[in-house]
Amino acid sequence: MQVILLEKVSNLGQLGDEVKVKDGYGRNFLIPQGKAKRATAANKAEFAVKRAELEKKQAQVVAEATAKSEKIAGLMLQITQKVGIDGRLFGSVTNHDIAEALQALGHQVTKAEIRMPNGPLKTVGDHPVSIALHHDIVVDITVSVLGEH
Repeated sequence: MQVILLEKVSNLGQLGDEVKVKDGYGRNFLIPQGKAKRATAANKAEFAVKRAELEKKQAQVVAEATAKSEKIAGLMLQITQKVGIDGRLFGSVTNHDIAEALQALGHQVTKAEIRMPNGPLKTVGDHPVSIALHHDIVVDITVSVLGEH
């Protein structure tokens, strides 16, 4: 299936690129999410008319993500969890817990934006966590897990 991208899509292309994708990916994800349209002659003409508007919208999204990243960059977040004798947590700190803690501090971050390369945090200490606010804008913060008995 040939589609025209209406925004930047990771590992696929930039705004305005005409790419070939598998039918299911285009039909079930890209088109319903508003990230692409089928590459028909009518849609190509419509895209050519709306291109400037879409580029302006994309630039605004990047500007907002940059502003959020400047506020969050280098943040030290502390989360307290119950801990056993050996220093291991009884549960784990997940991206949901980190998102709630950031929202409590006034930062609008969803749990889908939080990248935890080693999975949920299961030990006490400082752990690096990445927050992907946009495809190009990734911010690193430190999550300090504190234990309580």
